Amino acid sequence: MALRKPPLPRILLNDVSCMRNAQQILRHVNVSVHDGGALVLTGSNGSGKTTFLRMLAGFSKPSAGQILWNGHDITQSGIFHQYKLQLNWLSLKDAVKEKFTVLDNVQWFEVLEGKYGKSMPALELMGLGRLAKDKARMLSMGQRKRLQLARLLAIDRPIWLLDEPSVALDEEGVRLLEYIIAEHRKKGGIVIVATHLPIQIEDALNLRLPPRFPRRMTLVDMLDRADIA
Repeated sequence: MALRKPPLPRILLNDVSCMRNAQQILRHVNVSVHDGGALVLTGSNGSGKTTFLRMLAGFSKPSAGQILWNGHDITQSGIFHQYKLQLNWLSLKDAVKEKFTVLDNVQWFEVLEGKYGKSMPALELMGLGRLAKDKARMLSMGQRKRLQLARLLAIDRPIWLLDEPSVALDEEGVRLLEYIIAEHRKKGGIVIVATHLPIQIEDALNLRLPPRFPRRMTLVDMLDRADIA
């Protein structure tokens, strides 16, 4: 009787390195994430957490190694088109349209996905149901973050890339964040989080990025200094 092969990781980083501003900030990273998995990136400011997420999102390419989705390199154009439809990106820039209502700010993204009916339940779960008809400019910073999280729920894509998702959230908001992450994983979703604040994520892989060394001066830097002098 032939042994069944273990499933491929949904996302695999194979000896990945990354350069930024002529400096290597990620070196030989090897990580595999299966359905229902979670990866938490920690490290000091400037260590490369956001760069790591942007690379996973396909906004930049590794300087060495491969990022594989379902065993295929995401930098290949045909693969990337399919891969990006799996991604839900949450960044520090909230993209909230202040002249729109709170509900419109979620429904607009939901309609772009060709999905309907999840916006209001998502807002209610995030504690924003009573504010649905208010203009988004009235929201506090914590409420704007909850609005971002409501979009994640309404758009409902399997891979979440979350950059500092708990910033501006109060204690209740952090508990809600932890809850929706756990529920997403129960459905087989993947969550990759960059954070400098503690978030309780059960059985998550943890990757601490080392602090960056001072960048070596390039010719452009030397010329800039000469102009200043």
